[in-house]
Amino acid sequence: MVSKEKRHSNDHWVLTGKIVSGAREAVFFTQLDWVQEQCKTKLGFKPYPGTLNLEINKEKWSVVEALKDEEGITLIPPDPKFCVGRALPLTVGGIRGALIIPSEDVNIHGKNVLEVMAPVRLKDALGVEDGDSVALDVKRPMSSKRKK
Repeated sequence: MVSKEKRHSNDHWVLTGKIVSGAREAVFFTQLDWVQEQCKTKLGFKPYPGTLNLEINKEKWSVVEALKDEEGITLIPPDPKFCVGRALPLTVGGIRGALIIPSEDVNIHGKNVLEVMAPVRLKDALGVEDGDSVALDVKRPMSSKRKK
C-alpha cells in the first residue's frame, strides 16, 4: 500500500510536517553570495535568510530517506571549506521553494527534520507558527535520478 504522503508519481512527493524551531544557522548559509547566486540561477529565487524546519513523523521516514537519495540540484561552493549542498524544488502553500539536503557530516538536525528555503519568510507568508502542520509538494528535477 502506498502512503497517503507519497503520490503515485515518479516526479514528486507530498509530505506533511510539523513546524519546529531551528538552530538559526541557516541564516548564515542562505546569505552567502554563492548560495544566493546559485539559488537564483538554478532554483529561480534568492533565498530569504533562514529556513523553515519541519519535523516528520517516524512512520514517514521512508519517504524522507527516498528524498535524501535524490541527486537534486547541486549547490557547489567556491571554497572547499564549505560542503556541497543539494536542493529539491518544492511548493508549500503555493510558494516556490526548495528542500535543502545537507551532507550528513554537517546536518545538525535529526533525520526527522527537513529544512525548506524560499524567497520569503514562510511562517509569515503562510500565517503559521511552531507546532502547525504544513504540506510540501517536493518535485524531482528533470535531471535527477535515484541513487543506487
